[in-house]
Amino acid sequence: MIQAIGLTSNARKERPPTVDDVSFEAAAGRVTALLGARGAGKTTVVRLMLELQQGRGITYFRGRPLHRITHPAREVGVLLGDVPGHPARTVRGQLRMLCSAAGVPVRRADEVLEVVGLVSLRDLRLGTLSRGMDRRLGLACALLADPHTLVLDGPADGLSGRESKWMHGILRAHAAVGGTVLFTTGDPKEAARTADRVVTLDEGRVVADQEVADFARTRLRPRVAVRSPHAARLGVLLSKEARTAKRSVEVVTEDGSRLSVYGSSCADVGETAYRHGILVHQLADETGDAGLVVALTPLADAGPPPGEPDPTVQAPPAPPLEGADTEARPMLDPVRPTSTFVPLVDTAPPSRGAETASVDERAGGTADSPRTASALPGLPPPITVRPAHSPLRPLRYELRRATGIATGYITMALVLAVSALLSVVLARAGHTPQPRLLAAWPRELPLPPAALGAGLLGAFAFGDEFRHPALAADRGTVPRRLGLLAAKLIVGAATAVIMAALVIGCDAALLHLVYGPELTQVPADSLSLSASWFVLVVACAWAGVLASGVFRSTAAGLAAVLAVPIVIVPLVQKALEGPSVRTAAGLPARLRELALLHWPFGAERIVAAGVRMVAQPVGGALMLSLTALLCAYVLTVLRPRAR
Repeated sequence: MIQAIGLTSNARKERPPTVDDVSFEAAAGRVTALLGARGAGKTTVVRLMLELQQGRGITYFRGRPLHRITHPAREVGVLLGDVPGHPARTVRGQLRMLCSAAGVPVRRADEVLEVVGLVSLRDLRLGTLSRGMDRRLGLACALLADPHTLVLDGPADGLSGRESKWMHGILRAHAAVGGTVLFTTGDPKEAARTADRVVTLDEGRVVADQEVADFARTRLRPRVAVRSPHAARLGVLLSKEARTAKRSVEVVTEDGSRLSVYGSSCADVGETAYRHGILVHQLADETGDAGLVVALTPLADAGPPPGEPDPTVQAPPAPPLEGADTEARPMLDPVRPTSTFVPLVDTAPPSRGAETASVDERAGGTADSPRTASALPGLPPPITVRPAHSPLRPLRYELRRATGIATGYITMALVLAVSALLSVVLARAGHTPQPRLLAAWPRELPLPPAALGAGLLGAFAFGDEFRHPALAADRGTVPRRLGLLAAKLIVGAATAVIMAALVIGCDAALLHLVYGPELTQVPADSLSLSASWFVLVVACAWAGVLASGVFRSTAAGLAAVLAVPIVIVPLVQKALEGPSVRTAAGLPARLRELALLHWPFGAERIVAAGVRMVAQPVGGALMLSLTALLCAYVLTVLRPRAR
């Protein structure tokens, strides 16, 4: 159940708030429509409910506000706009990544793909999806964690009649098994067909909160649609006969050859036209909207009446995607009388097992005007076992995020190619020490290519979260949790170590092939040099991760890595210049003297190499940068909890 209480958006300057004191309820087991014209505040209400926008008021989901729910994705499934995912990620890869984030089994991705009819398209990239495919994938993301509540903003916007019918059938099926469904729409006809309760907004306020029967009776009016080359004459005759018979009949001229007659019937209009010899091209009973509708498009039926069909009935698979999914609805001038008409015509052919119903039946009337409706579609099976919170869950998510796109592989390949080329050029020029030669680190460059590549991959780790916020659909911003940070640091460090080892191996192999074995001999202090090399690359990767997480940008993460040798190192050198009373010379030797036992595997040499690296300007600058960035990140984590 959803309880929205006093939702009010913050006013901008002297303008009134977009949403002002909106309160309503959406009961479990029912479909609730939030209806309003464009600019009425529907999307703002949804964002306030999900705490995606600052304002006043509170929303309870089964008695708890969203920020008090431990796992929001398991309570509320959200569909807002397009699917927020990297365009190069596949459909299945996106869902499997979200499975790891939500802590549900990976097989759940295939189950929801089967429900939304995207199994055959699971290898498509997100950037190539049409409007209909994107809506299906968004619904799959909302259903992924088996939530009790679905909140969808315009789920059928831009869809064809067949796709709209299927979408609302899924929502009806979710409500039939006890779930809560709330969706927004700007079409009163769509709300009357698919919802059990309709909450109407106008200029940010609730103007009506009605059962669908009351809504259909007060907002929708039956009428007779007439098309004739002599429409003007027929309209005058109908008005004259109504005045003579003292009947309340309203005749509206839609255009030059079309009439809408309210308060009459097809039989009366047809008899009048026959008596006066007027040719009629169209004569049909329709249901029109009493207010203004922005879009004029035939809408397919979205499901059977609530509670009538057996919820266990399974429908055929989802309808195939059509080219019409990518076509937008035509927009009409809302001032013209034609905009008040939405024909009740199902443009899609009825599927097997269709039942007979009508809008009048949904509104509590008779079944004289039948319509077609499909049986309830099948939902993915429920998740019977809720896995407990595991420290490996963020790590699994980060591994799927990093390996699901080609960015990391391309970056690593470029680093290897540039490093190999630089090592050959440096060897040909001479006067380069062997450690720098193997690392492809010219003295003119502030950092070697491997360190820059590791910093770039670290910046991507958090920068992509803000650019393509897959985790932010139900939280408002990327969750800055220490567990997620630890997972990114671990994966970033592992990637940096692999890249550093590959750079050394490839450079050594190429130098051996081009110039012979004299340039690839193992130096005497190889262990300490290797430790320094790996620490340098890992520190650059961590600097990219922390900076992109603090500043919410990949560019900021890479800039932080470059700022270490360009800005911070000169500052450190300047601070250390001048005479000093005491120095830390001989610190590595004194550390070895403090060891009571002999460290195995030459660990004292690794510690000494680390100390020497920190004592160097670049190492000291990196340590200073990492400490500052880590403190800033921890402050951003603790700041929301302190409010």
